[in-house]
Amino acid sequence: MLLSSSHDPPAGFPTGPQLGNVRDWLAAARADVLFEATSLNVENGQPAVEHIRAALEHGAHAITANKGPIVHAYRALRDLAAKQAKRFLFESAVLDGVPIFSLFDQLPAIHLEGFHGILNSTTNVILDGMEQGLSFDQALKKAQALGVAETDATHDIDGWDAAVKTAALITVLMDTPIRLDQIGRDGIRDLTPQALRNAKRDGWRFKLVCRARRTAGGIEASVQPEKVLSTQPMARINGTSSYIWFETDIFPGLAITEENPGLYATAYGLLADFIRAAREGKL
Repeated sequence: MLLSSSHDPPAGFPTGPQLGNVRDWLAAARADVLFEATSLNVENGQPAVEHIRAALEHGAHAITANKGPIVHAYRALRDLAAKQAKRFLFESAVLDGVPIFSLFDQLPAIHLEGFHGILNSTTNVILDGMEQGLSFDQALKKAQALGVAETDATHDIDGWDAAVKTAALITVLMDTPIRLDQIGRDGIRDLTPQALRNAKRDGWRFKLVCRARRTAGGIEASVQPEKVLSTQPMARINGTSSYIWFETDIFPGLAITEENPGLYATAYGLLADFIRAAREGKL
């Protein structure tokens, strides 16, 4: 049973009736869980927001790898899930399947003061390549060949993907909704191979760094290229690896490094969320 699509299923793929929307599919399938994996819509999070809302209203758990619904509709979807006694889970939205969001479920009463890190693999691969003498376009093609960059990598290059991930972490872990236009954002287009090589020669590395911290006036957040001293842990994050450092009231520094994950890592995060819902006796 498939939703109607502009793409025909592979030859020999078993299909049922073609259905026009997710609500019809949920009803026909009598679904207990919906895995939502559409592409990111930076502007409003659709259609993922509607898919998740439909699943929860139907009485199914909603599991997604999409950051958009967290940024644009987290509280509404969270509250709807609680009302329906269902789960809205999204561990794969940031750092693939690494337990970033569920980590803080295991740290009750912790107050998160801020974080910084490298959350976009595409730009990290591009910056590494330019350090090694590749042109920007050559480094981008390398990222695409590795499968971490889309054919149109604009969202990565201009810092949108990293900004959405930053907003998702702030919204959930710091319990403060934030709009994307409240995050200072600058991508990597203006960096040159020569600038990167000169910085490395002098003991620095350029990284696209996500930052957030609490201030008296609220949350301050940014995504921008920064020169990081080569001896710092963040400077040693290469290739498709990611890194995040949390500052809390109890633990002044709590860091997680994801070392060159495979393409299966995001799928694992979706599976892990499914298992969490099942273990709670809600499937």
